Amino acid sequence: MYRREVLKLGLAAGAAGLAPRTASASVESRARVVVVKAEDRRDGTRRALTLLGVQGLARKHVAVKPNFNSAHPFPGSTHRDTLETLVDWLGRSGAGSVTVADRSGMDDTRQVINAKGIFAQSKRLGYATQVLDELAPRDWVAHPLPGGHWRRGVLFPRLLEEAEAIVSTCCLKTHRYGGHFTLSLKNSVGAVAKYGTDGYDYMSELHGSPAQRKMIAEINQLYRPALVLLDGMEAFVSGGPEAGGKATPGVILAGTDRVAVDAVGVAVLRLYGTRGEAAQGPIFGQEQIARAVELNLGVDRPEAIELVTDDRAGQDFLARLKPTLLAG
Repeated sequence: MYRREVLKLGLAAGAAGLAPRTASASVESRARVVVVKAEDRRDGTRRALTLLGVQGLARKHVAVKPNFNSAHPFPGSTHRDTLETLVDWLGRSGAGSVTVADRSGMDDTRQVINAKGIFAQSKRLGYATQVLDELAPRDWVAHPLPGGHWRRGVLFPRLLEEAEAIVSTCCLKTHRYGGHFTLSLKNSVGAVAKYGTDGYDYMSELHGSPAQRKMIAEINQLYRPALVLLDGMEAFVSGGPEAGGKATPGVILAGTDRVAVDAVGVAVLRLYGTRGEAAQGPIFGQEQIARAVELNLGVDRPEAIELVTDDRAGQDFLARLKPTLLAG
C-alpha cells in the first residue's frame, strides 16, 4: 500500500473539477498535473487518478478517447490495462455510462480495436465501444474552425458533442510524420473524420500541410476534456507513433489542462534523451503547444504548472523534471 502523502513542487492551485467542454470556456491561470512514479501500471494509474480527484462525473455519460492509431504494442497504442483501470475508476466515481470511441490512422479501426482485445474487454466490463469510421454521415457535425489552417474545417462526431464528459487517455511518444510528438493534443486527431461525405481526405490535408502542428492544436477547440490520463510507463523518444527508440520513464501523468499535461510530457521526453524536433527550443515554443496557448486552451507558461506527486520516488523524479520543464 503506498503512503498517502502529497508532495508539491511549483505554484499552488485549487482543486480540479469537471470543466465545461466549450471552446470559449475560460482557462485557469494555473494547472495541476499529477506525476506518479510507479513500477506497476494499474497501481500507478489508480494512484494518479485518485490524487487528481476529478469531481462531477456522477451519473454522466463519459466518452473515453484512447490512442488506437494502430494495433502496435504499447507505447504504440493505449495499453489494455490502462484502459481497464481507467474505466473501473470512472465506475467507482459514479459515471452513469462509458463509451470508448476512436478512429485509427494507420490501420482499419475495427481490426485494431479487435486485435487489442478491446471488444472482449468491453463485454466483460460493461462499457460501449464505438468505431468512429462506421458512423453514418448524419452522425458527424461540420465545424469550419474560422481563423485556423484547415481549408474546410473538420467533422466531429455527434457522439462526442453530446457526451457529458470526455476523457482523453494517451501515450508518451515522438511522432516522425510531422507532429513531432503525440500526447493529448495530438490524440484529438483520431476524434475527427478522415473522409468527408464527398470523399474529401482531411488527413491528407493535415499531413501534407506545413501548418500540421497548428492544425492539431486547432482540433482541440471542439471540446474541453474532463480529464487527461497519460501513460508514460514506457515512451518512444525517437521514431513513433507505432515504433521507435524506447525509454522507460515509469510515470503516469494526470490533469485537466491538456496544454500543461503535454508540456510536462515533452519535458519527460527531453529528460529521457529525445533528440528530435521535440527537443528543440522552449517547450512552450513547440508549435502544437504555442498554437494551443493562442487559442486559450490551457496555461501559457511552465511556471503556471503545479507538479504534484505522492511519495519519495515521485518527489525525486520531480526534482529532476522541474528544471527541464522550466528551462523549456
